[in-house]
Amino acid sequence: MEQLIKNVPHAQPFFIQDQVQYETGRVVSLTIAQQPGAGMTLFAFDAGTSISTHAASGDAMAVILEGTGEITIDGVPHTVNAGECIIMPAGIPHAVRAVTRFKMHLILVKP
Repeated sequence: MEQLIKNVPHAQPFFIQDQVQYETGRVVSLTIAQQPGAGMTLFAFDAGTSISTHAASGDAMAVILEGTGEITIDGVPHTVNAGECIIMPAGIPHAVRAVTRFKMHLILVKP
């Protein structure tokens, strides 16, 4: 059977934040699932890096794994820290900026 979740260990415990590494001056991403109705991606942001304003076709939930980021949704900035989550609603412009180095697990659910 095809693996629906890829690029991470199966049938054993693991630390999700260890699956993607920081790179100086870059945003690093690792896709772990991509299906027509859903996707999961891990991100590691170096301090000061960002993803510019965009909108997604589904609701996106960011689970902050390490550090501090700023997620702007519809022009309103939100500071997010390790252990917190935030939903970026479908069709609403949002952007992500690293205040410190930070990692997040992004879960996208589409209609």
